[in-house]
Amino acid sequence: MTTRQIHSSSAAPADKPAEPPVPPATAAKPRQARKRWSGRDRRDFLVFLAMALPNLVLIGTFTYWPLINNIYYSTLDWTLGSASATVVGLQNYVTFFTGEDASKVLGTTAIFTLVTVGGSMVLGLLVALALNSKVRGTTFARSAVFAPYVLSGVGVGLVWLFIFDPGYGVLAWLLRGLGQQSPQWINDPQLSLVMVIIVYVWKNLGYCAVVYLAGLQSLPRDVMEAAALDGANGARRFLNISLPLLSPTTFFLLITTMLSSLQAFDLIRIMTPLGNGTSTLIYEAYLQAFGAYNRAGYSAAISVILFAILLIITVLQLRFVERKVHYS
Repeated sequence: MTTRQIHSSSAAPADKPAEPPVPPATAAKPRQARKRWSGRDRRDFLVFLAMALPNLVLIGTFTYWPLINNIYYSTLDWTLGSASATVVGLQNYVTFFTGEDASKVLGTTAIFTLVTVGGSMVLGLLVALALNSKVRGTTFARSAVFAPYVLSGVGVGLVWLFIFDPGYGVLAWLLRGLGQQSPQWINDPQLSLVMVIIVYVWKNLGYCAVVYLAGLQSLPRDVMEAAALDGANGARRFLNISLPLLSPTTFFLLITTMLSSLQAFDLIRIMTPLGNGTSTLIYEAYLQAFGAYNRAGYSAAISVILFAILLIITVLQLRFVERKVHYS
């Protein structure tokens, strides 16, 4: 057999059908048919509606609907109890920001919030560090520290009023025993703000302490033991290890305590009924609506301003502060 015959016999037959071309990789895949809901999916959805719908209705009825109504009321010149009101648009907002009381109210709100939030968190962390030690009586101490937080703000305010009263209060009695005159805590606008701040920090100290204590007890022990073996003392372990690992707890407390301080009302109402130097935004809204002015529309505008501040602070904290949070 010649070479030519060998090549010709090994060649493919001429009548063999050609293989279909391979589609390119970039060719679009056929769309999958839309998945239809099965009977189980429908049941799950109905169960979800049965569970969530009552809550959504309650939230919409008692939260969002009053909020929408309050925004509408802020555009009215309305005296509380009057059957008629005049639409004034944004005039209530202009009146607030151009008036003399705007800077005073906003300044008081800022001072009260910053001092109470910072004081509660710093002192709460120190108390948590003390309560984290394994000594006898820590259980009772934890309960005693947390107890003021769950007490009624009205009762706490009345007790501390008796302590701070410059005439017959306990503090005045102690100062007279030392030959000193009691400050006018209630009549002096600056001292009345200091008085309310002290009581508010004392009342909310236990909340921060308990939350920080939970964070301290959840820290990984192996990391702390490794740092101790490396020769790090207690202060260095706290600053370089414990404090960064507590950043989620600090972030949580920063949001909750700031929102709570901006909405503090009961202590201010009981200890300074006239708002003498303690008129924060929420208490100014109360005085304008239910005090001597009965300006319901103007009060609603102040409430909307407070809501906007709360919303902005929360968004900024979630947007920027959370970036520095260390989640282990």
